[in-house]
Amino acid sequence: MAELMLHPTVMSKAHKELSDIVGLNNTVEESHIPKLKYLEAVVKETMRLHPAIPLLIPRSPSQSSTVGGYTIPRNTMVFINVRSIQRDPSIWDNPLEFKPERFLDGESGKCDFRGNHFHYLPFGSGRRICTGIPLAERMLTHLLASLLHSFDWEIPKGESTLDMSEAFGIVLRKATPLVGIPNPRLNGSN
Repeated sequence: MAELMLHPTVMSKAHKELSDIVGLNNTVEESHIPKLKYLEAVVKETMRLHPAIPLLIPRSPSQSSTVGGYTIPRNTMVFINVRSIQRDPSIWDNPLEFKPERFLDGESGKCDFRGNHFHYLPFGSGRRICTGIPLAERMLTHLLASLLHSFDWEIPKGESTLDMSEAFGIVLRKATPLVGIPNPRLNGSN
């Protein structure tokens, strides 16, 4: 939501998609979610820039291995820095820019949450991939779609921008909680 409030043109595109697919006289239903491709791209781009767990749960190889020319001794604790991978300029064009369109076409458009693309791993990969992916994929998209469809969101008066700094921990979160002003946008809303 914070990224959408900072990027009104992206929010406008999401609003347009919601209006076209859901309609201004309806509420978002689960059946609408697969049709909301731009909103899906917004969620993917948000997870790229702000992964919930920036350092995946540590792994420890049961035998010595060589990866990328480096020898990793057995039982070494290995941390994967997903946040850095997903912001790597050798992989992503303008990696710090919030640009959901990158997930609509080309190779990035094929990226999913399943951990099959090693430049995009917001939920990890392999046998220890996050088991909550289906819940996150459905619930996060449905919640965001409902909030966006029902309201226009804006930054509080007197503030020109939002503080996007992050507090690092096991889970990455905004250092300053988000405050947004909702204005009804559906027909018949008060």
